[in-house]
Amino acid sequence: MTTAARVGAGLDAPSGQRPARRRRRRRNERVGYLFILPATAHLVLFALVPILFSLYLSFHEWTSPSFLDAPFVGLDNYISLFSDDPFWHAMYNTAYYTVLSVPIGMAVSLALAVVVNQKLRGVNVFRAVFFMPVITSWVAVSVIWITLLSPDAGLVNYLFRLLHLPQQNWLDDPHTAMFAIVLINTWKTAGFSMVIWLAGLQAVPPELLEAASIDGAGKWRQFWNVTLPLLAPTTIFLVITGVIGGFQVFTPMYVITEGGPLGATDVAVYHIYQRAFEEFSMGYASAQAWVLFAVIFVVTLLQLWFIRRRGESNLI
Repeated sequence: MTTAARVGAGLDAPSGQRPARRRRRRRNERVGYLFILPATAHLVLFALVPILFSLYLSFHEWTSPSFLDAPFVGLDNYISLFSDDPFWHAMYNTAYYTVLSVPIGMAVSLALAVVVNQKLRGVNVFRAVFFMPVITSWVAVSVIWITLLSPDAGLVNYLFRLLHLPQQNWLDDPHTAMFAIVLINTWKTAGFSMVIWLAGLQAVPPELLEAASIDGAGKWRQFWNVTLPLLAPTTIFLVITGVIGGFQVFTPMYVITEGGPLGATDVAVYHIYQRAFEEFSMGYASAQAWVLFAVIFVVTLLQLWFIRRRGESNLI
């Protein structure tokens, strides 16, 4: 240990000063614990306790408001899930939504990030405009898009009529409802991913782009062969978080379509919400929630395994 380190640790201090320094260090530690106590209590009370309680409920049949009326049923809730076709249909819809929304959202947000990364006058205004939907409430967004997608008076169908294209009953047709939700969610959340992409783009060394330009590479070639590979850490982060978020989607289905039409947008979290708070089958809904957690956990592990297999473990 160096002399400076020994002095900083109090080892070279006079023997009379060491207890005082230790007391001061302990007092500072207690003050630090006191500052983090509210956040820790909030985390334990509103996150850890409900998680553990839901695990407890998944082994019980709790169908009444009374906590005492929750007989232990063991694995019956989990076994019943294997023959619960509506739940697996909701899981299929969730996977379908995720497969659609993640690549579309990433492509749109990357395009926006490339645009706002240019040195243009007023570019900060465009960044703010593109980010505004992120901080807008889902209720307001839902009202706007329900009006825009109205089959009779909506702006979207009006544009389709001007272009002599067939009009669509966007939110009431089982064939188009999920795609409409994907587009709405992309419009709502693309600004957040845009900011993440933008941070990655601004971290690309300009010397590499300049060298590629000197070698004769055009803008597209520079982006494809230089910029995009260097965005690999950002891409991995957005894919993993996007898949997790896709499996947890709830708000647009709850506010806009209520799982319809004909169950076309009935996703896992909305299905669990119905079992828990409409049918008040808390034990069975908790088992469904833990199965969903297991699916998300396995899918995330598979993504990490695939990344490591491709030799990109240094990026995670």
